[in-house]
Amino acid sequence: MGSVCNKLRGHMMKASHLVFGTALACATAMAQAAPLVFSAEGPNAAAIQSTVDAYRTSLGALNSNVTGSFGTGRREVNWDGVPDAFAAPNALPGDFFNVNSPRGIVMSTPGGSFQVSANSAVGTIEFGNINATYPNLFAPFSSQRLFTANGSNIVDVQFFVPGTTTAALTHGFGVVFSDVDLPFTTMIEYFDAADLSLGSFFAPNLLNANGRLSFLGVTFDLGKVVSRARITSGNQSLGPNETDQLDLVVMDDFIYGEPVAARQSVPEPSTLALLTLAMAICFGSRRAKRN
Repeated sequence: MGSVCNKLRGHMMKASHLVFGTALACATAMAQAAPLVFSAEGPNAAAIQSTVDAYRTSLGALNSNVTGSFGTGRREVNWDGVPDAFAAPNALPGDFFNVNSPRGIVMSTPGGSFQVSANSAVGTIEFGNINATYPNLFAPFSSQRLFTANGSNIVDVQFFVPGTTTAALTHGFGVVFSDVDLPFTTMIEYFDAADLSLGSFFAPNLLNANGRLSFLGVTFDLGKVVSRARITSGNQSLGPNETDQLDLVVMDDFIYGEPVAARQSVPEPSTLALLTLAMAICFGSRRAKRN
């Protein structure tokens, strides 16, 4: 009888572990499957302003550009404060907004460098230094500088505790794009602390409407889980010789949740509640088996 009971007990434990594992997987999937997407496009800044402001509100109050993390709130980059020495035709250092102006992002690109468009008082605006047609193609959201990678349409944004080399996480990141013509070309892909993809999301577009603005921002209800964001702007980098088949896109404002040191990030209450539910299912199953 004892051996039979032991076997039965073993089967019950295996069943409860299976139920718990399944419930935990479901709880995790439920938590990860609920990113909140903010998306809008229109002919001018006013057309997307309400969506941008709603995204800002979802992240929290705007923080000062100082070293260290506030823990909550948001940071922004609008390029307009970049000194002329780091604007077109000069290159912008990828760590400018973590070193010169501490906002917790470091950028890299396969193209090797970045450029911020010139101020109208000192140079050709909106990347007219690259191609004379570009001032008629791109429009800013927050006047008047825009941003692009040189030699590539990809920008990787890594998060750090502002002003430090400590890796950080955030719970949301958004970008204003200028002149998204084609569908499924301009997007943001988000990555977690293990550099695993959290999903790719596409910016809205309007075919052949020069100067229109698009916004895409995503937040994750798991809390501060985003370590990196990869921005793909259109399907080609800027250059002196372009054709109508290309979708050339540049960027304006970056808006993102306050970066927090990865080791300090903890699950949000909603996630903890889901895990508690999974445990309750497990214990309930074990009790039912005993009965």
